[in-house]
Amino acid sequence: MSIEFIGIASTSAGSEAQGFGGPAVDPDFLELLVRTHEDAGFDRVLVAHSSAMPDGFVVADQILARTTTLKVLLAHRPGFVAPTIAARKYATLDAFHPGRIALHVITGGDDADQARDGDLSDKVTRYRRTDEFLDVLRREWESDVPFDYDGEFYQVRGGFSAVRPPAGRVPIYFGGASADAVRVGGKHADVYAFWGEPLAGIIERIRQVRAAAAPYGRDTRFSVSLRPIAADTEQAAWDRAAHILELTRERVGEVKKVFGIDGAAQVGSQRLLRYAAESDVHDKRLWTAIAKATGAAGNSTALVGSYEQVAESLVDYVGVGVSTLLIRGFDPVSDARDYGTLIRLVREQTAEREPVSV
Repeated sequence: MSIEFIGIASTSAGSEAQGFGGPAVDPDFLELLVRTHEDAGFDRVLVAHSSAMPDGFVVADQILARTTTLKVLLAHRPGFVAPTIAARKYATLDAFHPGRIALHVITGGDDADQARDGDLSDKVTRYRRTDEFLDVLRREWESDVPFDYDGEFYQVRGGFSAVRPPAGRVPIYFGGASADAVRVGGKHADVYAFWGEPLAGIIERIRQVRAAAAPYGRDTRFSVSLRPIAADTEQAAWDRAAHILELTRERVGEVKKVFGIDGAAQVGSQRLLRYAAESDVHDKRLWTAIAKATGAAGNSTALVGSYEQVAESLVDYVGVGVSTLLIRGFDPVSDARDYGTLIRLVREQTAEREPVSV
């Protein structure tokens, strides 16, 4: 079984534990970070999106130009760029860097962050729009003759692109925990992404998405996002986790200002906070204290232990049907380098496995 590992790219140094400083775009830091990921054995890096972040298409192109094999998962919010134009932007990146770009659809769970870019629609409306956006996007990628489209949000007359990806597709990843997200993601996603819930929660969510995907004949794959805190010994890892938590609590206000996202407004965040209220540790070593401290405004649950123990827990997610692991740390460069050990261990332990159905 082939396991895909995704890290995260950033144009500036910093994390919840380190704080954020310096320019919003530091080309030298970006190059160091993505080359470290490539050397460590990552398959992709995520270029995330919020209303405050640098333009993702430019950042993705910079990453692809500065690396050789590393792929990019470029997050995009439907509603701000016409789907025909977005389709050509992704297809153009794919033409210059064949097979190295994928689309991560994030419809947007925070009304305030949407409003900063001028979108005042509610969440239910946004998911209807995302559904249409992806319908049109695929038509632009697939159609070798002009097409028309009539929808609630998009009307196209004679749509056509001279640049189209091979076989008319770029991989589509999809995130969201609400019923609307599952409905739309089940229809469109090649890979459905979850935040780091306990194994029972991931099993529940995989079943929900598979049920939504079944009418469309989709063989959806699944991703889990986690924050490994690994060290040579379990005690050293927990000591480091305690220090990270202390630093994070000191910088909570700064973190919320930088990301500008209210976790309380998002169903996925609410799920993480419920797990955090139940216990600081779930399963063998899923640690929820960072999620509790930050309001779970993003990927914020950790796996704490020795490298071997954390690898074992990652393999447990593979065992319930996950084939993509998005892992990022609290010291972006150093952790990305050290995660090479986790990647090697997980790949050794899953090489002979068959894909799982739950």
